[in-house]
Amino acid sequence: MHATRAKQKKERSALNISLIAGLVFALLEIIIALYTHSQAVLLDGFYDGVESVMIVISIGIIPLLYRSSNEKRPFGYLQIESFFVVIKGVTMVAVTIGLIATNIDIVLNGGRHISFNNIAYFELFAAVLSIFVIFLLKKKNAKTHSALVTMEIQEWIIDGIASLGMSVAFFLPLFIKANWFSNIVPYLDQIIAILLSLVMLPTPIRAIITGLRDIFLIAPEEETVTEIKNIVNLILDSYGYEELHYDIVRTGRKLWISVYITFDKDMISISRLRNLQGLIIDALKKEYQDFYFELLPDVEYLGNTEVR
Repeated sequence: MHATRAKQKKERSALNISLIAGLVFALLEIIIALYTHSQAVLLDGFYDGVESVMIVISIGIIPLLYRSSNEKRPFGYLQIESFFVVIKGVTMVAVTIGLIATNIDIVLNGGRHISFNNIAYFELFAAVLSIFVIFLLKKKNAKTHSALVTMEIQEWIIDGIASLGMSVAFFLPLFIKANWFSNIVPYLDQIIAILLSLVMLPTPIRAIITGLRDIFLIAPEEETVTEIKNIVNLILDSYGYEELHYDIVRTGRKLWISVYITFDKDMISISRLRNLQGLIIDALKKEYQDFYFELLPDVEYLGNTEVR
């Protein structure tokens, strides 16, 4: 119980760091966007603002994620995390697509001249701060392995790369003085905003797909399933057992793994089965932090209900 509370506290602490940093970034970006009329910075500001709202909700649902499963809720409340990830992904996709449409409209209306120098230095500063936040979150998540915090880290990495790319792009007018580039300058901010949106879109789309798979209890991505099978099969083969089939599902941060095996004798050694299950669990622990594993004998139904 104490370990669970400590893990929950660390996860909440990590999300609080991301929340505070996100609010600071969003506020600064919106101020800079209003001052410079930059759509690219406004995109970043909206993204961080929506992200901050989602983090507040994340912090609120953390206690539910640590409640144990029971007969009424065999998977506990972990699917709430998957449901939230889907909502978050859909929101991010909607915001991004809306901003792409806005920037296309600005391009079609002749573009816009903005203060490139101020934006370039600000984005360079934002990239450095993003690296610092990523370092803090990774340190906090080293033991909790929270799916929510992991998603935050991924988004901060994208944000940091985007800020660095924007900084480089907005420095270009200082160095490129050619006439052909001068014709592009009025559209540079919108081009960067659209490219930035396209770079950001795959992350929330992947989150939506993963979340939907978890909600509907569809097997995880093939890479995860294959890795689990390789770990389990290696041990089963060494002990002469043959697996019949796997049931692998994921709810939020937790994997549920059931392996059915066959026997060539009527007698089953419970102690041998228990030891074999323990070996497999120890092997899975090296790759996965939160999972439930069971090793089950497959009992074929032959249509005879008589018990001898």
